[in-house]
Amino acid sequence: MVRETRIDPEVEVLWDDFHAEVNVPSEQLRTWLLTRGSGEESFGSNPTLDLPQPGREILKVLAKRKVDLTPEDIEVMRDAVDRIRELMDAKPPRGNADDEWRHSLLDLGHDPLVER
Repeated sequence: MVRETRIDPEVEVLWDDFHAEVNVPSEQLRTWLLTRGSGEESFGSNPTLDLPQPGREILKVLAKRKVDLTPEDIEVMRDAVDRIRELMDAKPPRGNADDEWRHSLLDLGHDPLVER
Protein backbone atom coordinates (compact mmCIF):
# COMPACT_ATOMS: atom_id res chain seq x y z
CA MET A 1 0.00 0.00 0.00
CA VAL A 2 1.38 3.40 -0.97
CA ARG A 3 1.17 6.02 1.74
CA GLU A 4 0.45 9.49 0.49
CA THR A 5 2.26 12.19 2.43
CA ARG A 6 1.33 15.81 1.99
CA ILE A 7 4.04 18.40 2.31
CA ASP A 8 3.11 21.86 3.50
CA PRO A 9 3.41 24.30 0.56
CA GLU A 10 5.63 26.57 2.68
CA VAL A 11 7.99 23.67 3.31
CA GLU A 12 8.02 22.94 -0.45
CA VAL A 13 9.17 26.53 -1.13
CA LEU A 14 11.68 26.43 1.72
CA TRP A 15 13.08 23.10 0.44
CA ASP A 16 13.64 24.65 -3.00
CA ASP A 17 15.16 27.83 -1.52
CA PHE A 18 17.44 25.81 0.77
CA HIS A 19 18.74 23.67 -2.08
CA ALA A 20 19.25 26.76 -4.25
CA GLU A 21 21.21 28.61 -1.55
CA VAL A 22 23.18 25.61 -0.27
CA ASN A 23 25.06 25.09 -3.53
CA VAL A 24 27.99 23.02 -2.23
CA PRO A 25 27.63 19.23 -2.59
CA SER A 26 27.42 17.45 0.77
CA GLU A 27 30.79 15.68 0.45
CA GLN A 28 32.51 18.96 -0.41
CA LEU A 29 30.79 20.65 2.54
CA ARG A 30 31.83 17.82 4.87
CA THR A 31 35.46 18.12 3.69
CA TRP A 32 35.36 21.90 4.19
CA LEU A 33 33.89 21.59 7.68
CA LEU A 34 36.46 18.97 8.68
CA THR A 35 39.19 21.31 7.48
CA ARG A 36 37.67 24.21 9.45
CA GLY A 37 37.16 21.96 12.48
CA SER A 38 40.79 20.91 12.51
CA GLY A 39 42.12 24.45 12.94
CA GLU A 40 44.25 25.69 15.84
CA GLU A 41 41.31 26.34 18.15
CA SER A 42 40.10 22.74 17.77
CA PHE A 43 43.22 21.27 19.33
CA GLY A 44 43.25 22.93 22.71
CA SER A 45 43.30 21.11 26.03
CA ASN A 46 39.96 19.44 25.29
CA PRO A 47 39.89 18.83 21.52
CA THR A 48 36.72 17.98 19.64
CA LEU A 49 36.73 16.58 16.15
CA ASP A 50 33.04 17.26 15.62
CA LEU A 51 32.04 19.18 12.54
CA PRO A 52 31.41 22.87 13.25
CA GLN A 53 27.89 24.20 13.61
CA PRO A 54 25.68 25.12 11.78
CA GLY A 55 27.29 23.12 8.97
CA ARG A 56 26.77 19.84 10.82
CA GLU A 57 23.01 20.45 10.93
CA ILE A 58 22.95 21.52 7.28
CA LEU A 59 24.68 18.25 6.33
CA LYS A 60 22.01 16.28 8.21
CA VAL A 61 19.27 18.03 6.25
CA LEU A 62 21.06 17.46 2.94
CA ALA A 63 21.02 13.73 3.66
CA LYS A 64 17.24 13.64 4.13
CA ARG A 65 14.27 13.28 1.87
CA LYS A 66 11.69 16.03 1.98
CA VAL A 67 9.09 13.71 3.55
CA ASP A 68 11.49 12.90 6.41
CA LEU A 69 12.00 16.49 7.59
CA THR A 70 11.45 17.25 11.26
CA PRO A 71 10.41 20.64 12.65
CA GLU A 72 14.06 21.08 13.72
CA ASP A 73 15.23 20.42 10.15
CA ILE A 74 12.79 23.01 8.84
CA GLU A 75 14.23 25.54 11.28
CA VAL A 76 17.79 24.67 10.18
CA MET A 77 16.77 25.21 6.56
CA ARG A 78 15.07 28.52 7.32
CA ASP A 79 18.06 29.75 9.33
CA ALA A 80 20.55 28.70 6.63
CA VAL A 81 18.59 30.45 3.86
CA ASP A 82 18.26 33.63 5.94
CA ARG A 83 21.94 33.68 6.95
CA ILE A 84 23.21 33.02 3.43
CA ARG A 85 20.99 35.76 1.99
CA GLU A 86 22.06 38.22 4.70
CA LEU A 87 25.73 37.52 3.98
CA MET A 88 25.20 37.83 0.23
CA ASP A 89 23.40 41.16 0.73
CA ALA A 90 26.34 42.36 2.87
CA LYS A 91 28.99 41.51 0.26
CA PRO A 92 32.16 43.37 1.25
CA PRO A 93 34.00 45.75 -1.10
CA ARG A 94 36.64 43.08 -1.84
CA GLY A 95 33.85 40.64 -2.71
CA ASN A 96 35.00 37.05 -3.25
CA ALA A 97 38.56 38.05 -2.36
CA ASP A 98 37.42 38.65 1.24
CA ASP A 99 38.34 35.29 2.81
CA GLU A 100 36.46 35.85 6.07
CA TRP A 101 33.21 36.61 4.20
CA ARG A 102 33.62 33.73 1.76
CA HIS A 103 34.52 31.28 4.54
CA SER A 104 31.41 32.34 6.49
CA LEU A 105 29.35 31.42 3.43
CA LEU A 106 31.20 28.15 2.90
CA ASP A 107 30.49 27.22 6.52
CA LEU A 108 26.79 27.38 5.54
CA GLY A 109 27.27 25.36 2.36
CA HIS A 110 27.24 28.28 -0.05
CA ASP A 111 30.12 29.05 -2.39
CA PRO A 112 29.76 32.49 -3.99
CA LEU A 113 32.10 31.38 -6.77
CA VAL A 114 29.55 28.83 -8.02
CA GLU A 115 27.42 30.13 -10.89
CA ARG A 116 23.68 29.88 -10.41
